[in-house]
Amino acid sequence: MKNLKKLREIHGLSQERFADLFNLKQQSICKYENNRSQPSIETLSEIAAYFNTSIDYLVDFTDIPYPLEQRSEDTLSPSEKKLIENYRHLSPTYRELIDSLIEMHLKEIIPR
Repeated sequence: MKNLKKLREIHGLSQERFADLFNLKQQSICKYENNRSQPSIETLSEIAAYFNTSIDYLVDFTDIPYPLEQRSEDTLSPSEKKLIENYRHLSPTYRELIDSLIEMHLKEIIPR
C-alpha cells in the first residue's frame, strides 16, 4: 500500500500518529505499508474520508489521489488558476522543462 504511506508522509504523520487518528496500533500501520496485512474496508473507508481521497488510491488501484470532480478549475485557488494560465502560454520546450523540475522536486519530497 505505497499510496497509504505516501499519503501519511505528505501530511507529515508518523506511523504512530496516523494510527492514533484511526484508533489503530502503530504495528498495524507498519504491516499495511509493508503488505503484511490489510486494513478492513471500514478502516479504509475512514482513512479515505478523513483525507478526502478514494479507497482505490489507498490500495494502489489508481495514482490519482483526489476524485476527478474535485479537480475542476472551479475548485482551484486564484494562484493555482494563474499557474495553469501561465503554463498554458509556455512553449512545449518550457513546459517540458517545468514538468521535469516538478518531477525532480517531488521525487525528493515524496518517495515513490
